[in-house]
Amino acid sequence: MFITNHWYAVEFGHNIAGEPVPARVHGHDLVLWRSPDGTVNAQSDLCVHRGGSLAGGVVVGNCVQCPYHGWRYGPDGACVEIPANRAGSPIPKKARVDTYPCVERYGFVWVFLGDLPPDQRPPMPELDGLEEHTEVKAAGYRAVTGDFTWDANYDRVLENAVDIAHTPFVHSGSFGNADEPEIKDFDLQEQRQDGHLVSVTATVDLEPPRPSGLWRFISKKERPPVSTTTGFYPPNVSMLIVRLPMGEIRIFTAAVPRDEDTTVSKFCMLRTFFTGGWADKNSIQRTIKIFREDKPSVEGQRPELLPFDLSAELHVKSDSIQLAYRRWRKEQLDKGWSLEARPEDETRRSAAVIPSPGRAADPELTNAWVFPTVSEAMAGRTPTTVTEAAPVTEAAGRQAPSEPQP
Repeated sequence: MFITNHWYAVEFGHNIAGEPVPARVHGHDLVLWRSPDGTVNAQSDLCVHRGGSLAGGVVVGNCVQCPYHGWRYGPDGACVEIPANRAGSPIPKKARVDTYPCVERYGFVWVFLGDLPPDQRPPMPELDGLEEHTEVKAAGYRAVTGDFTWDANYDRVLENAVDIAHTPFVHSGSFGNADEPEIKDFDLQEQRQDGHLVSVTATVDLEPPRPSGLWRFISKKERPPVSTTTGFYPPNVSMLIVRLPMGEIRIFTAAVPRDEDTTVSKFCMLRTFFTGGWADKNSIQRTIKIFREDKPSVEGQRPELLPFDLSAELHVKSDSIQLAYRRWRKEQLDKGWSLEARPEDETRRSAAVIPSPGRAADPELTNAWVFPTVSEAMAGRTPTTVTEAAPVTEAAGRQAPSEPQP
């Protein structure tokens, strides 16, 4: 189950350079590409001609070009050139791909996956402490980024990221203390904007483990509790702040749902100590070490998908943040903002897309789409063809141009 009509962080901006970049979200392939003015575009990675992958093509001027037959699509998704057509031939209205609102901020590329008009969309997440810049920036911090892949559903991955009580056990070999697992009472901070939940955070004091390795020589013998803040920004970003005696660590992680069973965590780790580039590699390694400690537990959870009923699993007070996430998730499902995963045999036989705002914005384009939306496909709609087969002229030995579609 995928929640639609929200801004998803799907990729790092620095990964979008001169060539198109693929991005898979819940089994749907997107193509991300950068216009000459630096703007990042997000579109369905399905050429409407023969289903070619635009991500395998090239950026030509202000267009992305399909590698199969060279069709070019502009930032609005409309095809502007069909090389095989005779000069002056009109381009069918149905020669267009779904285009999704896209913003580059906090180092991430955010894509609005849904068809709501601008005035009805939930606000973009505002990541505490980060500058609204196209790069990962925060005054006094050194930032690194990286990826980690899980064989698990993104709901489970995100919940694990905000789970406080697992730290003493799962991370006892790094920063958790199994000898003192009690989680003291904490207050939940929920922020809403225009009726939409925009963040949930909580701060607790955790007992630190005994230092090991190099840390034995630079850490004090008496170590105070570590103030730790964790939380999430709907729909798919989690946050962890660890306040150590030597400084602060902040980790923002986008849990990108590749499909129902695969999630890629794209993390930004920032630190106020050891701010030279020489420590970057170690910072990335330490962050990935945390994910590796989590991996067996997260991938071993059953059922693999979150149950719809809040009472289907037992909850205690230390689960307050996860429960807040599940309540938010239920709110979205109750609004009808969800897409089910299509059966594998259907996805192999026919294509379907997440609906984009362009489908509802212009009434004249209501039927100007080749591929159905996921909901339409699940309801059994059969997509119409772009053109009828054109006859081959004997003199030229090539297809005569077909009539443009309305």
